[in-house]
Amino acid sequence: MKVLFGVNLDVHPGEIAVLIGPNGAGKSTVLKSIFNLCEIRKGSIVYKGKDITRLPTHERILLGISIVPQGRQVFSNLTVRENLEMGAYLTKDADLRETRLAEVLQHFPELKPKLDHNAYTLSGGQQQMLAMARGLMQDPQLLLLDEPSLGLAPKILKDLFTRIHGINQEGCAILMVEQNAKAACAIADHIFVLEEGKVALHGDKRVLKHEKIKNIYLGGHGH
Repeated sequence: MKVLFGVNLDVHPGEIAVLIGPNGAGKSTVLKSIFNLCEIRKGSIVYKGKDITRLPTHERILLGISIVPQGRQVFSNLTVRENLEMGAYLTKDADLRETRLAEVLQHFPELKPKLDHNAYTLSGGQQQMLAMARGLMQDPQLLLLDEPSLGLAPKILKDLFTRIHGINQEGCAILMVEQNAKAACAIADHIFVLEEGKVALHGDKRVLKHEKIKNIYLGGHGH
């Protein structure tokens, strides 16, 4: 089934770009396409001037692209440390893996005392932190986040967006799909509005003043 129809967007180094739009608009499919998790029939994906449209996923990871999928996908029966190590499985150098682990734990210090605990013992918020921390273990330059706030309490959500902003401040570009448009757009440099598989509007925060956006996406539920 065709979901996207000539989506044209770009993410610049060091910026946070947010993809918003109604359910079924194809937002998650954009991220999956960039990470080679779905079939691409037409068009191209260019990363750092290189056409990566047909490149296998593991090669995209080595180029510096990482994804944090929707729904707190952690390996529940593995320890927190093992989950994080899975994020760096392409890094053969053990010392480098340990260095990365230490760097990632600076962003998510609450995971440090839990390193030897199984992931299923963590709270929902901590599992989301773990999923994000695992996505950072390969030291990406482009981090794809698919609805990171899904199912999180408002207080945890606010904290999460602060961390995302902090990760970006260290030079990692972020492309985020987010159903909580208000929270996501507050930290965004560039906003893309997806509608029926196409980019309907894009720009900086001023895009949010567009009548269409206010009515549809920034209503009571932040969709």
